[in-house]
Amino acid sequence: MTFVAKPKVHHPLLQFNEIGLTRRDYEGAVSTLCAGCGHDSVSAAVAIACNELAIPPHRFAKISGIGCSSKTPSYFLGASHGFNSVHGRMPSVATGANLANHELHCIGVSGDGDSASIGVGQFAHIVRRKVNMLYIVDNNGTYGLTKGQFSATNDRGSTSKRGVPNLYSPIDLVSMALQIGASFVARSFSGDKQQLVPLIKAAIMHKGFAFIDVISPCVMFNNHNGSTKSYQYVREHTASMVDAQLVMPHEQIEIEYAPGTLKEVDMPDGSVLRLRKISESYDPHDRVGALNHVQRAQEQGDVITGLLYVDPIASDIHEVLETPTAPLNQLGEAELCPGSEALTAVNAGFR
Repeated sequence: MTFVAKPKVHHPLLQFNEIGLTRRDYEGAVSTLCAGCGHDSVSAAVAIACNELAIPPHRFAKISGIGCSSKTPSYFLGASHGFNSVHGRMPSVATGANLANHELHCIGVSGDGDSASIGVGQFAHIVRRKVNMLYIVDNNGTYGLTKGQFSATNDRGSTSKRGVPNLYSPIDLVSMALQIGASFVARSFSGDKQQLVPLIKAAIMHKGFAFIDVISPCVMFNNHNGSTKSYQYVREHTASMVDAQLVMPHEQIEIEYAPGTLKEVDMPDGSVLRLRKISESYDPHDRVGALNHVQRAQEQGDVITGLLYVDPIASDIHEVLETPTAPLNQLGEAELCPGSEALTAVNAGFR
C-alpha cells in the first residue's frame, strides 16, 4: 500500500496547544478513501481531540483490523505507535499492547464487519476483560472493500444497492457493550464533530473500556434510497464498456440539534437518517436504562446519539490482574523470571 505524506509547510496562523503542537502534528498520511467518506471525518475528529488534550502523539498506540475503517489509523497520529492486525483480531493485539505498556493511550479502530462478524467473539471478550482503551467502530452497514455486501449491523428490511432487502436482524454493538460490561458507551454520527470530538476526548481519558459506535455512511455502496445508513453521494457516471464508477466530490453533511430533539437528515439521494440526541434528563449512569432506551429507539428506527452510559468508578484489566505499577515491558529479568523456587511454589498451590 502506498501512503502519500502531507506537505510539511503549515499555515502560519495554526494555533498551538499547551505542549507547542498544532493540529497538523496529530494528522497522518493523505487519505486514500473515497472522497467525502465519513471515516475521514472520524479520523479528523480523533486528531482534533488528541490535539485539544495536548497529549504527545508518541504516547498513543493505535491498533486496527481489516477494512476501510481499519485503514484510517494511517490518517491520524502519524508520529504514534501503530499496528494493523488481521481481520477481526484487533482486540487481541490491543490487549497485548495494553498489558505490555499501560502508560500508552490505546485507540482501536474497527468496522462493523471487522467487529460484528468475524471479530464478534473478540469484541465480546475485550469488553468483559476491561481493557483500558478507546474502541471506535466506523459503522456503515456494508463491506466497502468487497463491493457492498450487507454487514451484520445492517438493519433488517434495508435494501442493497441493487434493491435486494436484508432478511436478518442486525447485531447492535452498543447493546452488546452495555450488556457485557463496558464502562463507557456512546454513539455518534461522523457528520457531527461538535458531538463526536468531546466524546472521543472523554473516552480517551476514561479509565476502563470505552466504546464509541460512529454511524459513518459509505459514500459508494450504501448511499441509496432504501438504506438505513445512507450518506450523500449518487453515482455520477457509468462507462458503458467497463463496470466502473466515478464519484464526484460533494460537501459533507454537518448537523446541529438540541438535546432531547429528533433530527431528520435529508440525504441527496432521497433517504433520511434519523438521529435523536440524549435528553438532559437522561441518566448516563443507569446501564439497564440505557439498554432499554437504545432498544426502544431501534424499534422506532431512530439512531440514539450521545453519551449512553459511563461508570464513574470503573476499573481496568490491570486492577483485575493486579499487575505491577511499572509497565511490563520495562521490567527486568529478575521480576519477569523469579526463578525455579517461585515456580515450584506456584505449582504447589494447584496440587
